[in-house]
This record gives sequence, C-alpha cells and structure tokens, in this order.
Amino acid sequence: MSGQEEPDKRATTSKSGGITLSSLLAEIRARRSEFVIAQKIPDDIIHGFKRLGVYRAMVAKCFGGEERTPAQFCRVIERISEADGSAGWVASFGSAACYLAALPIETLRKIYANGPDVVYAGGLFPLQPARRSTDGFIVNGVWQFGSGSPGADLIGVGITVEGVSSEGLPRVAVMPADKVTIRSNWDVIGLQGTGSHELVVRDVAVPEEWTLIRGGRSSLDTAIYRYPSVAFAAQVLAIVGIGIARSALDDVIAMARSGPSITGAPAMAERGYIQLEIARAEAMLRSARSFFYEATEELWNEALNGPANPTTVMLMRLAATNAARCSAEIAKIACGLAGTRSVYATHNLARAMCDSFVVAQHAFLSEGTLQSAGQLLLGLPAQPGFP
Repeated sequence: MSGQEEPDKRATTSKSGGITLSSLLAEIRARRSEFVIAQKIPDDIIHGFKRLGVYRAMVAKCFGGEERTPAQFCRVIERISEADGSAGWVASFGSAACYLAALPIETLRKIYANGPDVVYAGGLFPLQPARRSTDGFIVNGVWQFGSGSPGADLIGVGITVEGVSSEGLPRVAVMPADKVTIRSNWDVIGLQGTGSHELVVRDVAVPEEWTLIRGGRSSLDTAIYRYPSVAFAAQVLAIVGIGIARSALDDVIAMARSGPSITGAPAMAERGYIQLEIARAEAMLRSARSFFYEATEELWNEALNGPANPTTVMLMRLAATNAARCSAEIAKIACGLAGTRSVYATHNLARAMCDSFVVAQHAFLSEGTLQSAGQLLLGLPAQPGFP
C-alpha cells in the first residue's frame, strides 16, 4: 500500500478460524490466473471472504451483522482489489445488504435466520415483465452481468409489473440461487474472474414480500441504512479501480528500480519521462482517492443525523466516477511505461489495464454520470435516477 494511510485496523488484523486479510490476499495474488481460467472466484475464496466478515460488514447488528461505515468497508475492498480486481469486484457486493434492507423486516429475518454471512448477487437489466400471482409474481427472463452469481446464496433480478408502481425505480425480485440457471458467457477483456454471466429464470414464483425497490426506503433506520444505497453501490465499484491502479503503479515503480535495461539503455528509474509520468500518476491517484474518501465521510456524517443532502450525494457520485476514470488512466500509464514486458496477457500490468478499463465502463461510473453531475452543479435537472 505504497503512499496510503493504514486502512481500518479491524480489517487488517481481524481473525476467524486462523485466517487474516493479509494471508487471504497472499493466496488471491498467487491464484489470480486461476480466476481468469475459471471465469469466477472459487468457492474457497468466497468462504474466506465470509470468515473475514465481508458479507456481514453491512448487515444490521440486530441480525448479527457489524454495520460498518462506508469508508471502513471501502478500505477492505480497496485492499482486496490491489491483490486482484475480480476478487475485489465480487467482494464489493457485500455492500448489497444495504439494498436488501429495503425488504420487509420479516423477510430480512428469514434471510439472516442462519447468520449474517449471506452472499447476494444480481442482474438488474434489462427489466423483464413479471406476471401477478396469488401472493406475488411469476418471474421469467434473462438478465446480463450477474457478477458473483456462481458463489451466491441469493440472486435478485429486475422486473416490471403492469399496474404496480415502483416510483420510477427498478423493482428487484429476490430468490434462492438454486432457482436460477447461470448461463456461462462471460467472454470479456477485463474482470474476467467476476463470473458476470447471464442469469436465466423460468417460471419462478416470488412472493411480493421478497421484492424490493432498488434505491427505495429501507425497513431499518440506522445510519448505514440512511446512507444512499445507489451511491454506495457506485462507490464500492469505483474503489476497486483505485486498488487496481495502486497495484499497477507499485509494480511499475518496482520494475523501474530493478536494474539496468537489457537493451543497454539507461535504467528505467533514470529516464526523465519515466520520472515525470510516475510523479503525474502518483499525484492523480492520491488526488482521486482523497476526493473519494472526503466525499464518503461528508455523506456519512449527514447520514448519521438524518437524510442526506442531494448535493452531497451528487458529489459522492462524482467522486466515484472520477476515481474509476482516473484509475483506468493510471493503469494505462503504468502499462505503457513497462514497455514490451506488459504485452503478455498474464502480466499483472496488462491485467490491471484491462480490469480498470472495465471498471470505468460500468453504467454507474460512465461519462453519463459526469454529465449528470455537471447538470446539477449548474442548477439544471439531471437524468432520471441520478444521483
């Protein structure tokens, strides 16, 4: 973690069954090529996340969870993402407990009846029409981008229901993972280990109390559930990019210090353009990261005392998008500085460049979110659903 303050100490030193975050990160680094081949994070790594508390971190204390702050959770995801972007991306969905909190209390009691370490994944779009049934809905359809679904206990999919209002926000039907068929088709250039396959649902009956409005009001009233869940969902993805960029920059710095060039050219560390680009990338990363955590703390302080101000939420969305896009640029710089060594598909810098590019392509972190933030800063109405 060159150039960063020490993260939340509980995340670094917490133990369960002999496992620590540091030991799990070492294993992730050693096995990250395996994740690419498997197109998923293996079950034993998911189990490691459970033992470390990734999935209970944002669960309500009344259900055995920890209700950590957004910044604490993001620092853990940042560390995991330094080891591997796909692992960090999948772990980030531990934040989904904040989405699920929009379910009725009785449903939440059932979800956490056997403990708080419940793994949730979902595919929201395209929203699919569901039929009304006696006590809920009959769900059919195919959804894309089911990140983390191979290791999930619960899966949510986006639906619409004729005549049922969702206040302009997506409705999500939540069901046991064994009700969903995962169609393996995740053939991409980055974040290849996330298992973001298609989700196929056929004639599954979902009671109405197992549906929620994404971004809707929580059934719980503590600070973490007043924190805007959509903004939080964006920031836990953006911090994956920060972790990837840190890893890439540290790798090229180590490479530059390693010795003379095999071509007889000056050592990388002695070249002026290398020095300039390393300094520029370091400043960019620190600036983006500082803005990210500053906006997180400001939004959290408001959530401690009541509903968040929309302007503060917008700044958090802006900070998240900025973090993701700066991270992709930093990874690209690092990969370019490494020269031919980074052209191999298995090289960490090549992987970092592709992974960070995919992070920045997410709809939550796209150019459109920058435009929406600009509209609000200028006193104009933003696109629906933002921030």
